Amino acid sequence: MIAAARFAPPVRENTYLHPGFIFASRTPTTVSAVLGSCVAVCLWEPRLAIGGANHFLLPHSEACEKGSPRYGTTAVPALLEALERLGCRRESLRAKVFGGASINVAFQSRLSAENASVALTLLEKIQIEVEVVDTLGSRGRKIVFDTDTGRSEVRYL
Repeated sequence: MIAAARFAPPVRENTYLHPGFIFASRTPTTVSAVLGSCVAVCLWEPRLAIGGANHFLLPHSEACEKGSPRYGTTAVPALLEALERLGCRRESLRAKVFGGASINVAFQSRLSAENASVALTLLEKIQIEVEVVDTLGSRGRKIVFDTDTGRSEVRYL
């Protein structure tokens, strides 16, 4: 009798993405984040199974904080650059965009919509295909994203 070979599943890292941070890795990782008016852009390259995400708070940078990933105009290009350094090709990347909810009724502002708009506009400008858009609304979200497969889950809060 031949014993069946047992293979361990691939090791998967887990990371929580705090506001104002970027994560990119060759290692299969499940990235999670909690979003209100913030936006997360998740990018991955299916052929190479490499991906990453950002979590930004505001659409545009202030003069004193240029280059900070707290801002969409910095965070989206910075994520792209990090993935290109890992060997991804821009034309092969796929995107998912989450967040931008207006969760505080007393504080109705355009911030949420501007965050979502900045992400989508930048991705269109750099010609990255957006496969999923789950933005706006009045409820926060917890997102879970697998960097190697692009699988994502959204739980409304």
